[in-house]
Amino acid sequence: MKNRLKSLASLSVLAFTFACGTQQPADAQNPPRSTAGFAPTNLTGLAEATFAGGCFWAQEEAFEQLKGVKQVVSGYAGGTKANPTYEEVADQRTGHTETVQIYYDPKVISYQTLADIFFTASHDPTQLNRQGPDSGPEYRSAAFYRTPEEKKILEATIAKVNASKEYDSKIVTQVVPFQKFWPAEDYHQGYYRLHPENPYIAHVSAHKVEHVQKLFPKELKSPL
Repeated sequence: MKNRLKSLASLSVLAFTFACGTQQPADAQNPPRSTAGFAPTNLTGLAEATFAGGCFWAQEEAFEQLKGVKQVVSGYAGGTKANPTYEEVADQRTGHTETVQIYYDPKVISYQTLADIFFTASHDPTQLNRQGPDSGPEYRSAAFYRTPEEKKILEATIAKVNASKEYDSKIVTQVVPFQKFWPAEDYHQGYYRLHPENPYIAHVSAHKVEHVQKLFPKELKSPL
């Protein structure tokens, strides 16, 4: 099981030269709505977690499928520009990375479990400023904590995974305080479910989602 995402990353680099988000659907100006990708209108009883693990299309769906997760929104965080656009982020003019904001019920799923899934299943946290075919700081791995307790959980999880030799290299994920999350454009929200025919979704994103399903089957909303 060591370095489980290594072969996927290598295959992706060889097979694909395009990046997440570059193939906008024809209906990008008036996208259809999905059950995923929009913040809940009622936040009562919900907590929030914010992670960046490469292309947000896969990350959104990976966490959306978990029990206790009410909703996941794709967006940008970690930079300095207010209201960034995808083009600005992709051009590395904002300092932001593609990010997902997770709205979850802490009575059903814990922050620790979300952290475990983030560091061991949803992406490769040992890749610096890239994920598979997507290269650049806008695809860097980052975990944004809101409380000292969340910071302790993130740092302890990194230490645990590094000690387990799960990967050939050490984790390079940034652990930084949460400041602001900016939702991405509508056409990015729920993209995985709305565009399964997209080659990137079929050959890159799907493997990440399936990896979470394989490693954390008991955390899924619906059994496989």
